[in-house]
Amino acid sequence: MTAAPRLTEDAWQRQLVDLAALLGYHWLHVRPGLTQSHGWRVPVQGTLGKGWPDLVLVRERDRRVLFVELKRPGGRLEPDQERVLGILRAAGAEVYVWWPHQLEEAYAVLDGRLSEVPA
Repeated sequence: MTAAPRLTEDAWQRQLVDLAALLGYHWLHVRPGLTQSHGWRVPVQGTLGKGWPDLVLVRERDRRVLFVELKRPGGRLEPDQERVLGILRAAGAEVYVWWPHQLEEAYAVLDGRLSEVPA
């Protein structure tokens, strides 16, 4: 018996945004771009740029705005991510950090059946 392949962060993100879209959310993900020196950079500025969450999800019908950081199995938050997520939480935003094994929890939150759970 062979082990199942580990879900990449990109595949996990695709699952989550597909689910969010089915539940009526619009979404935003800022992708890195390739520079002339063949490095990857995210074109953002400001004190929230470094560490900004992977996704912003917006659902008009119930006026929800969620900030979501997705992690691959075994992935951890970087200090800049913890700082930005903390600032967003302190401002009253709905903030989540989800790993692939939390798909059911993510579904319950997105569907509105589960209120904010600390990340």
